[in-house]
Amino acid sequence: MVDARFERLRANIGSVFFGNPQVIDHLLTGLLGRGHVLIEDVPGVGKTVLARALARSIDCKFSRIQLTPDLLPSDVLGVSVLNPTTQTFEFKPGPVFANIVLADEINRTTPRTQSALLEAMSEEQITVDSQTIPLRRPFMVVATQNPFEFEGTYYLPENQLDRFLLRITLGYPNRAAEQRILTLQPARTRLEELQPVITGQEVADLQDQVPQVKLDAGIAGFILDIVEATRCAEQLHLGVSPRGALALTSACQAWAMLHGRNYVIPDDVKALTIPVFAHRVISKTYLHNGDTHSTVRILQQILEQTPVPS
Repeated sequence: MVDARFERLRANIGSVFFGNPQVIDHLLTGLLGRGHVLIEDVPGVGKTVLARALARSIDCKFSRIQLTPDLLPSDVLGVSVLNPTTQTFEFKPGPVFANIVLADEINRTTPRTQSALLEAMSEEQITVDSQTIPLRRPFMVVATQNPFEFEGTYYLPENQLDRFLLRITLGYPNRAAEQRILTLQPARTRLEELQPVITGQEVADLQDQVPQVKLDAGIAGFILDIVEATRCAEQLHLGVSPRGALALTSACQAWAMLHGRNYVIPDDVKALTIPVFAHRVISKTYLHNGDTHSTVRILQQILEQTPVPS
């Protein structure tokens, strides 16, 4: 049976985001799996609305970083300031010290500033002035970016992309959904009125339950078959790493829990392979002409050719 808290989260986010409901499940999978989500799409399709709706649905601290070319790492992490009274330096935390961090248009800032988020995303801590400071749970970065072919964008390096549990796209809404958007304008009216339906502590408790979701040996073998196929595919220059395999495993356990099961099935693996793997592999075609969709096609072929465990 699906946990009532998941249903409340879905309904709350869905009251302002009228796009594909599966996108909401992908976002919640990233949250439950203690991962981060990269939302990549053209401007104006609801990336920021979706991220803000998630943050407002949880009773926790939210911050938004508008990433620009002139942003410095200290603008993200924080800075030590001299206190004239005590003549000591005091650390002033930056916007990364929040539970849900919206990194808006992450590929419009320089690689130096992008890398400031690496330690926070992988270890839930930051190091400033030789001091390591843990971040409070739950901690999740929801980053948005426009396709890198757009003017004024920087390409995210592979090690930065690998920190995101999932990369998702929203696409255009269907006609009925877009008519609701035009009529109700939820980003202007309903979003600011959205109330939390779950606490941050409840989210952290649910995250701790995800590793307990059963992963049968046959399912683990299915995941490894797909991973091995990416490493052997002639069309791919770079296959999936062990960290990528762990990411898919964690995402599948969170997805199963989100759908009311305490065990993973093959359909979970098939549903999440592309969102989890597409940004972790590099196609040879991509190296030559920048075709960002080629990895999706290659992964689809691998899924079709990999035997499904009975």
